[in-house]
Amino acid sequence: MPLKYKIDVLSALKEKGYNTNKIRTEGLLSQSTLQKFRNQQGVSWENLETLCRLLDCQPADIIEYVREADVSERG
Repeated sequence: MPLKYKIDVLSALKEKGYNTNKIRTEGLLSQSTLQKFRNQQGVSWENLETLCRLLDCQPADIIEYVREADVSERG
């Protein structure tokens, strides 16, 4: 996948005071979305927008584009 997370999303949320229980109980993100963050999988635009709001950041602070050739060379 050419889009990669630049940060550990769950750690960044925790630093802002959002543990996974609080996120679920307040309905900020679903359990399946949290699991996608754990597994470094892509999420919807809506979830990315929510994440930017919670972390007070821009999408480029969270994700980056890595060309496929670059990915295979790093691996």
